[in-house]
Amino acid sequence: MRWLILIGMVFLSAMATAKSVEGVNLPEKISLAGNELVLNGAGVREKFFFDIYVAALYLPARSGNAGKILQTDQPWRMRMDFLYSEVDKEKLDKGWEEGFEANVADASLPALHDRLQKFKAMFVTMHKGDEVHLDYLPGTGVRVEINGEEKGVVPGADFARALLSVWIGSEPVTRSVKKSLLGG
Repeated sequence: MRWLILIGMVFLSAMATAKSVEGVNLPEKISLAGNELVLNGAGVREKFFFDIYVAALYLPARSGNAGKILQTDQPWRMRMDFLYSEVDKEKLDKGWEEGFEANVADASLPALHDRLQKFKAMFVTMHKGDEVHLDYLPGTGVRVEINGEEKGVVPGADFARALLSVWIGSEPVTRSVKKSLLGG
């Protein structure tokens, strides 16, 4: 009987520490290079009524203030779990470019151009079940990991801020994803 109680407690504890979005289980806490990050929020990126991916934002502490998040030089992870059967690399590239152009001041874009090209080169056509981690570590840059394989690092806090603004900037990929990532 004790074993059943223990198993039940472990099961309930596991349920309390994870969130499921469209069948993707997201831990409430992760460790990133010795930093504990918490799930700030998660939502589904939709386009033309199709679910494209689950986006999940991890931060050192929960915050609903996009401006503060973008201005604080702190570690973060953006996790993307693809739901759609196939997202073509060219469409991904176009999406990154549009996201940067919509959220970065025109005067700052030239300084980011080469790093954005390096970032885009790390991606391939994505498929349902693919998982991407975009990890920012202050002083290092944004590490790109696809399906558990590190693809490279793009340096600069300015690049990290521009990248994160694609989801939580003034012109996010969608307002609903921004609201979800900010805990709404």
